[in-house]
Amino acid sequence: MTRSTRGLTGEILLTTNLSRVISDLVLGTMYFGTRTDKATSLALLDRFVAAGGRTIDTANCYAFWADPSGLGGQSESVIGEWLWLNPGIRDRLIISTKVGVQPVDGGLEGLSPDVVRHQAARSRERLGVEAIDVHWAHGEDRSVPIEATADAMGALVAEGVVRRLGMSNHPTWLLERARSHALRTGLEPFSAVQLTTSYLSPRPGAPVEGKDHRFGWVSEETLDYAALHPEMEIWAYSPLIGGAYDRDDRHFPRAYQHSGTSDRLAVLADLADRRGLTRGQVVLAWLLHRRPAIRPIVGVSTLAQLDAALGAAEVELEAEEMAQLDAPT
Repeated sequence: MTRSTRGLTGEILLTTNLSRVISDLVLGTMYFGTRTDKATSLALLDRFVAAGGRTIDTANCYAFWADPSGLGGQSESVIGEWLWLNPGIRDRLIISTKVGVQPVDGGLEGLSPDVVRHQAARSRERLGVEAIDVHWAHGEDRSVPIEATADAMGALVAEGVVRRLGMSNHPTWLLERARSHALRTGLEPFSAVQLTTSYLSPRPGAPVEGKDHRFGWVSEETLDYAALHPEMEIWAYSPLIGGAYDRDDRHFPRAYQHSGTSDRLAVLADLADRRGLTRGQVVLAWLLHRRPAIRPIVGVSTLAQLDAALGAAEVELEAEEMAQLDAPT
């Protein structure tokens, strides 16, 4: 039987088969409530869940840089309002949020135990949820031993107010150190990583405009670690590099402008044309078909952009097509 409810926009939210690949897509909500107005944000949430999406990603700091007050928290608040408008839908969803990068006193809040506990409570309040499904250490804080952060976040899981832990923009060695500590002490280990990646890669060591996380990239080491630890999930933000694959008004950052990019774009364009897809749709499908799999976080601001991403999740790539895409290096 199909159940339904209605969001603020009046669009019916249908319960769908969440085993489809589309459920592996993650809806990024960074600008919900700031650059993306509330009505559009609610409509995007409606459409995503109606199509079978179930994972929604935000952060306690989103999007302080797009808000005149510089405070952040708008994205969580919009999601919380949407959940309130759609009673009964919460149990179908995975709500993901982060701690560590909220601005405070001219710096960032960091990952001390007090901050972790306080901000988890604030996030739950804004979201209107009893428990956060995935709580992420958002960025490095080397002023705090990672063991102390792991203890604080693990304690939240033990208390039932967080269900799973993730680590974003940290080096793999620090992830392993935190996981080893948690396993030794009987606490919940981190079981997800959130980094940026795409079909194209920047030149090694080249600075990438707009990216200020030193260890914010999926690397061969990341993939190797995930392959050896199948309980780990990789979530990828900015998989479409700001729309540069398909939009004439966007460009690839200078660090991507090398011979490997040219070769990959040629293969990508050929396959997209043959399949009647956009290049961005092929990129999302390629990420979803990889092993280990990578869950793309799609940051969209229009229903058309979301529909394109949802369509990509239903694309089946044959082994030969994957081999063709993987060939250029």
